[in-house]
Amino acid sequence: MDIKAYYTNAKALLEGHFLLSSGNHSAFYLQSAKVLENPTIAQELATALAKQITTYDIQPDCVCSPALGGILAGYELARALGVRFIFTERVDGKMTLRRGFEVRQGEKVLICEDIITTGGSALESAQCLEALGARVVAFAGLANRGFCQRVGSSLERKKEAKLPQSLPLFALEDFAFEMYAPQDCPLCKEGKIPAIKPGSRGN
Repeated sequence: MDIKAYYTNAKALLEGHFLLSSGNHSAFYLQSAKVLENPTIAQELATALAKQITTYDIQPDCVCSPALGGILAGYELARALGVRFIFTERVDGKMTLRRGFEVRQGEKVLICEDIITTGGSALESAQCLEALGARVVAFAGLANRGFCQRVGSSLERKKEAKLPQSLPLFALEDFAFEMYAPQDCPLCKEGKIPAIKPGSRGN
């Protein structure tokens, strides 16, 4: 599958000057919601991701995503795997399992995001569920920003990666764009376009 073509065709590979949730800046941003708004494409991508996971003999009982960005990808992946789906969400800054969702002691859970950058939110979801007795068996995302090392990729893990190396990460493609600390951002130094936070101003 040409995953980059899916993002390009959906106008989901944005170019400009972006303020990321990490506080860093980038000239590129992946807007997975634009890809996933098409249910047929969402199903195709999730099916391909599920095939990777089952080929590696990972058999979760449940898929969990951190809200909000991972919900569509996680739901479609759960459907492709034939398992139930739940999500965590932040309450007063802490990732929490709410809305009547529960996990069983020892239940095998796969954490799914739309985009894996450093993996911080996915890790918080994993820690939340493990504290409730679940067993996290893998991580997944439609796309990997290249900080964490995914199964089948030649890209090396970077120091910013937060996902544990002891568990596999599955993703359909690497999108290894440069990120900059605000004080080192060449786009800021050029001063042509102010950094915008994705999701605002129509992005």
